Amino acid sequence: MRVHFIAIGGSAMHNLAIALKIKGFNVTGSDDEIFDPAKGRLAKYGILPDDIGWHPEKITPELDAVILGMHAREDNPELLKAKELGIKIFSYPEYLYEQSKDKIRVVVGGSHGKTTITSMIIHVLQHLHIDCDYMVGAQLEGFEVMVKLSDTAKIMVIEGDEYLTSPIDRRPKFHVYQPTVGIISGIAWDHINVFPTFDNYVEQFEIFAKMIPQEGQLIYCQEDDVLKKLGDSITNTSRKPYGVHPYVIRDGITYLTHGDHETPLQIFGKHNLMNINAARLACNALGVSDEQFYEAIATFKGASKRLELVAKNTECAVYKDFAHSPSKLKATINAVREQYPDRTLVACMELHTFSSLTEEFLRQYAHAMDEADVAMVYYSPAAVQHKKLPPIHPEMIFNAFQRDNLQVFNDSQLLQNTLLERDWHHSVLLLMSSGNFDGINLNQFGEKIVLLPTQN
Repeated sequence: MRVHFIAIGGSAMHNLAIALKIKGFNVTGSDDEIFDPAKGRLAKYGILPDDIGWHPEKITPELDAVILGMHAREDNPELLKAKELGIKIFSYPEYLYEQSKDKIRVVVGGSHGKTTITSMIIHVLQHLHIDCDYMVGAQLEGFEVMVKLSDTAKIMVIEGDEYLTSPIDRRPKFHVYQPTVGIISGIAWDHINVFPTFDNYVEQFEIFAKMIPQEGQLIYCQEDDVLKKLGDSITNTSRKPYGVHPYVIRDGITYLTHGDHETPLQIFGKHNLMNINAARLACNALGVSDEQFYEAIATFKGASKRLELVAKNTECAVYKDFAHSPSKLKATINAVREQYPDRTLVACMELHTFSSLTEEFLRQYAHAMDEADVAMVYYSPAAVQHKKLPPIHPEMIFNAFQRDNLQVFNDSQLLQNTLLERDWHHSVLLLMSSGNFDGINLNQFGEKIVLLPTQN
């Protein structure tokens, strides 16, 4: 099979390209910008484009398929050439479905927790030597590629994003996958550039739930009032509501409690204890017993940038997290507060997504950082300009978060200097962003923080 990727440098796209290369396909691709880690990984597998940019001459009748990434535009010259030649064009969700339409598809949806729940399910199945294909949006320890496609696996586990499928397909991605087992972790308004009202956003999850066949299963979080109402109304399939798994915390370690047993975890936070219950029910639906699940989940270390420990010493710990929406922000800060109740919690987040940089959506962040002892918000005026949005001002952010001592930054170096000048005695630093605070290497920065002298 000869397959060409338009916008091969995307997070999901480059993983799918590598997965097909591993499967034996002839893979080519193009993009107008490719950054690490995608750049290095594509080069490793010999499929990094020789030249940056769009090259219609790469689109020839010999191609079996073109896979179109969300980053490309409708007037992309390679896309226009593919249409002209009548070559089959897939979005990457369509191609994943094409590769998994004869398998049991576990699709994990929701405004938050998707990556972690998907990762947990994959981890448990791998631990138990149960063959499965998968697509997940973050790097997992011990996994080379975050997309696996095979002819042998009878199961595929898919992280089901609600964002649009492609520039020429306005369906949410998770509708395309047609779930056999569907999970919804929570509903918190996001992507307001696509779903202009909350009701319109909620409707996408209702459509998803109603796609599950009678012999399938809907697994949903009953702690979310909006989702509970939606889930309880579904009649087309069996329903499995879940909440926070029972637990205790001792000496900084969270233990699951089940019957007379306790299972120590390498992760923490009530949101993760809900994620664990979702993953457990999904694994049950695939024939995994609770006993097998608890044995496997004890070895789960978490997904990349999901409450990931960057560095620590006896005085200070530094974590990074993908949290950027109001609900994710609250859940992540609350998790660290519960795990480190006696330490000074410094929470620093970046407004980076399209939604978060709009004045209307900013109001959703009211009191989102109240549980932190020190709260800092960073935004880049250049990012606002690049997204062609109206200017954002520090006072606008300050008023939106409704916290009197909130510190707002729009200079990355000033933010770094402020953090480096702190005394980190008996403290925790939580860095939250779907970006990198305008070029900060978070791992190196965390290491620098824990090496600073502290005043005992």
